[in-house]
Amino acid sequence: MNTEKKTILVTGGMGYIGSHTTVALIEQGFDVVIVDNLSNSSSFILERIQQISGVLPKFYQVDCCDKAALEKVFIQENSIVASIHFAALKAVGESVEKPMLYYKNNLVSLMNIIELQLQYEIPKLVFSSSCTVYGEPDFLPVTEKSEIKPATSPYGNTKQIGEEIILDISRNSPLQAIALRYFNPVGAHASALIGELPNGTPNNLVPYITQTAIGKQPYLRVFGNDYNTPDGTCIRDYIHVVDVAAAHVAALNRLLIIPERPQFEFFNIGTGNGNTVLEVIHAFENATGVKLPYQIYPRRDGDIEKVYANTDLSNNVLGWKSNLNIEQMMASAWAWEQKLSTIK
Repeated sequence: MNTEKKTILVTGGMGYIGSHTTVALIEQGFDVVIVDNLSNSSSFILERIQQISGVLPKFYQVDCCDKAALEKVFIQENSIVASIHFAALKAVGESVEKPMLYYKNNLVSLMNIIELQLQYEIPKLVFSSSCTVYGEPDFLPVTEKSEIKPATSPYGNTKQIGEEIILDISRNSPLQAIALRYFNPVGAHASALIGELPNGTPNNLVPYITQTAIGKQPYLRVFGNDYNTPDGTCIRDYIHVVDVAAAHVAALNRLLIIPERPQFEFFNIGTGNGNTVLEVIHAFENATGVKLPYQIYPRRDGDIEKVYANTDLSNNVLGWKSNLNIEQMMASAWAWEQKLSTIK
């Protein structure tokens, strides 16, 4: 596909999903401009992106909540045709403890991006949403027509409100947007040069698994074993981050190429399969041969019991589907952790 070197703004492009999506965009012939405040990422990721792709993207260390600083990017980069907005705080547990931080950061950054895109006549936006918008669903698998239940955490609520902001603005402006409601991205790039890099103790399961396996954590904490699931632990739809990155490219191409579509669309990005926490632990052990010590802890505030996706709409309309299985996810995450330990 000839993209004629269209320039895409990627906010949070040094982060976990953002860096993988940046690589995928470059591989598909796009130019990328990254904006990131490095609050939950590291500067060396830029060099890793170059190592993988052969291209060093432009990078601005800017907080999207700082509208004046963000506007300078739009002024300097006048060839931007669309943006993918990742920049947000994302830890469910932390959002319960620090709700004001999450509401200010996640919503102000989104409103600044939209306002500047409209001001500079760049109406196309891909929004990083989440399956947390569904809350605790009544029926599984979750489809895009499933009821939006009350969020179980401030983080989830920022994604619900974010989608509402986009919907309301798109009704009365040129804004054209796609929200991707992805489930649980895990794994790392096949090169093991980029992957999930949490600050401090991980909030997400898979980096906690890999850190335990390599000895950074003494044991894995499993939060709750009394849920109404086959083994009592929470069920999630884990999806390889490389598949998630491909979904963003598909969404972007839809915005850029398909003229007749709704102003605002949203799609589930998952595998369609649910795995319990213990199943993920066993998948890691099977994929790597490493035995994991774990202990059961009480349930964690804000956690949903079980959720997994129906992906028919994203398969049929976006022309996208997941390709990598849970063992491949675990093996790639372990390769990333091992390579990381040799240099950090």
